[in-house]
Amino acid sequence: MQRLTLVALLCMTLVGCGGTRLGFPGVYRIDVAQGNIVTQEMVDKLKPGMTKRQVRFVLGTPLVVDTFAPDRWDYVYRYARRGEPEAEERVSLFFEKDVLTRISGTLPPSSPDAATTAAGEETEAR
Repeated sequence: MQRLTLVALLCMTLVGCGGTRLGFPGVYRIDVAQGNIVTQEMVDKLKPGMTKRQVRFVLGTPLVVDTFAPDRWDYVYRYARRGEPEAEERVSLFFEKDVLTRISGTLPPSSPDAATTAAGEETEAR
């Protein structure tokens, strides 16, 4: 009898912990957005030669500014929607003397006169 009670308790515990993955009715999972919202239209507005102030007006304050490399700004946006895999967009901007010189990341500029970048390029590790 104790063994049956222990097995039943263990099963209820496992079901309670993994209940959201099993799809029980009535369980609500919220959509989670983290970071700076960055869209293709916003990246397309960036042009080489823009100042840091102009870039901040277009994209907002960067999520990450490295104190050891202040001429690199990183914008990261993650979005987790219920029932879908997590999506992530990254854009790294590089400046020389407070002027935009290069853009890299998962959202490259679509215009040919924009800063050179490769689609889907990941930023290099430091």
